Amino acid sequence: MLDKNQKPDVAEMDVRARATRLAAKPVDEALINDQNVGVVELTLSEALVIGLLKQGVRRYFAIFGHGSTDLGEVLRIYHEEGAVEVINCRNEVEMAHAATAYAWVYGKTPAVVTSIGPGGLQAMAGSLAAASNGVGVYHIYGDETTQGEGYNMQQVPKPEQGIFGKMTALMGQSYTLHTPGALRECLRRGTSCVHNPYKAGPFFIMLPINTQPQVTRINVGTLPARNKVPAVAPASAEDLAEAVAFLRSHKRIVIKAGGGTRAHYEAIRTFATRIGAAVVLSPGSTGVLMDGHVQNMHVGGSKGSLSGNYAMSNADAVIFIGSRAVCQADCSGIGYPNARAVMNINGDLDDLTHYANTVCLPGDIGAVLRALLAELGDDTGVSLRKNWLRECAAKKDEWIEFKTKRLFAPPLHDSVWQRPVLTQPAAIHTVASFANQIGAIKFFDAGDVQANGFQIVEDDAPGQTFTETGASFMGFAGSALLSGAYLPDAKYGIAFTGDGSFMMNPQILIDAVEHGVRGMVALFDNRRMAAITGLQYDQYGCEFKTNDGVAVDYVAMAGAVSGVKALHGGYSREELGAALEVAQAYDGLSLVHIPVYSGRDPIAGMGAYGSWNVGNWVDDVQGKYLTATI
Repeated sequence: MLDKNQKPDVAEMDVRARATRLAAKPVDEALINDQNVGVVELTLSEALVIGLLKQGVRRYFAIFGHGSTDLGEVLRIYHEEGAVEVINCRNEVEMAHAATAYAWVYGKTPAVVTSIGPGGLQAMAGSLAAASNGVGVYHIYGDETTQGEGYNMQQVPKPEQGIFGKMTALMGQSYTLHTPGALRECLRRGTSCVHNPYKAGPFFIMLPINTQPQVTRINVGTLPARNKVPAVAPASAEDLAEAVAFLRSHKRIVIKAGGGTRAHYEAIRTFATRIGAAVVLSPGSTGVLMDGHVQNMHVGGSKGSLSGNYAMSNADAVIFIGSRAVCQADCSGIGYPNARAVMNINGDLDDLTHYANTVCLPGDIGAVLRALLAELGDDTGVSLRKNWLRECAAKKDEWIEFKTKRLFAPPLHDSVWQRPVLTQPAAIHTVASFANQIGAIKFFDAGDVQANGFQIVEDDAPGQTFTETGASFMGFAGSALLSGAYLPDAKYGIAFTGDGSFMMNPQILIDAVEHGVRGMVALFDNRRMAAITGLQYDQYGCEFKTNDGVAVDYVAMAGAVSGVKALHGGYSREELGAALEVAQAYDGLSLVHIPVYSGRDPIAGMGAYGSWNVGNWVDDVQGKYLTATI
């Protein structure tokens, strides 16, 4: 190993030569020749970067620290030669969200780099968004040494081994590279997790400080490439017989289309139409059925819709497709009180078998639906459900009328702003409609903006909206804008965020400028945690500690950052529309501050439906759960 004062000319030249070849060719083609037969001598840090390259990992979101200096040096050279791309960030939660959004929106796998300690804990917290939404991301944390020579900086001060590895194993799947020889197994487990076709998630690589510069010999040809699993489905007619009988007998079927249906939306549309079922969406699956489609009942659950909850409440059978069982989506186990039977299509066995009385069809959604429709033939049972669809369509008309009144409600006088301002539904709809008009993608933060948002959005295809409902992570939306940095085909993004969520992670103001991001933050400011305020009023009749008396000039704040265009959104739909036009025309990051009403006027909210197992509703909800049949 080189002395710390020795100029690493020869070593760097070798690394740079490999990086140059890897920038132009795939890993095996670049590094395997007749002389070496694939065996190359490298440091663990470089071997890891090469192994990840073989899985398509070329983008790193990084905050370098004392735990990652050796890895950082390899990434410096590889970045300079164009083999990888390193985006330096200012906050670990922010970069975890940016990496999640990059994988979610663009379908490419990134890595997050930081050190253990406060940085690792923050990145780990941010990884909850990836875990909750089934998004595969690598997290690489510089870990304490393997020598046990005494407390390393930022390790947990406790006489126990590998504590950060234990914590990350609880958050997802984790592997400690205690020795360079473990790299192949680490990457095999990594791709099985990050590229899982049914439930991907974050994979944590703990990279001890002292193993990073260790030289090892690896066989490049045996490093695992990106995991690819063939689509699977039930193998025979006998496996499908129960499902066929199910579809030919039940008159009031509802399909619950979860987030897993986004990649199979065409198959879902064909299946729903052929069998004549109502479709209820999750917050994360808007667009799977076109917004105006007569069978689209929109979102169901405690923050759902009149039509979605009607379909859930009155169905006699439910088909869950690509869906987790979530308390607010199925109303804590009592969302389908009249359902007597379930069919579940899912590749994840735990989700597949969650409900009682279930016909299980494991495997790839598209493959399963194709096999099922082929077995059904023309006798799909669709004629049984004509009256059911008419009932549901009438309820959807009622929802549309209800929604329209709120989306176009006039400004209301607000006690904080001391003047009439837009209601949140009206403001969100104005921005969402503008986003659809210009082909922008919408990122929604947690809170009242998010809850109103997925009741309001009018998407006709998946990928128009990304809403982080899995973990409800405040600060996700603004951070997600960083995902498009340096991409030639970057999609224009609009972050829909509340004042509370924005202040959880405002670093995008700086990082967007640093990395040339073009996008917009739409900041809906009601000076309170409105979602919780509403819940407090609904349950206990009063608000407690969910607001503040501190005025913030967000236009001045954002405008203080060189390169950010900050605008006031005005007090009417017309003024807001004009501000959006100016913001979108700007070649960089813009922020539009939108004062919105917060109060008890019912026209200012989209309503809550169903039941939720919280607060003083618990006894009632859990009592109903005992009588549920699924």
